[in-house]
Amino acid sequence: MSAHVTVLYFASLRDFAEVESESFDTQAPDLRVLYLELRARHGFPLPVERLRVAVDGAFARWEDAPRDGSEIAFIPPVSGG
Repeated sequence: MSAHVTVLYFASLRDFAEVESESFDTQAPDLRVLYLELRARHGFPLPVERLRVAVDGAFARWEDAPRDGSEIAFIPPVSGG
């Protein structure tokens, strides 16, 4: 089943994607596969294990399926000082 989603990119992921967000249709069965597809497309260096994922402003599980109309954020580790 296809879902139309908007993906938000932060920090290093935004740098690699060269956009802050993008909307598209996906056939990915879960959020992990969606990230892996985007990783291949944009050349993201970070593996799934280093990221958090959120859907519509709430943290989600990698096993959750993308929902039509949802906003998905892949959140890399943040360093600060």
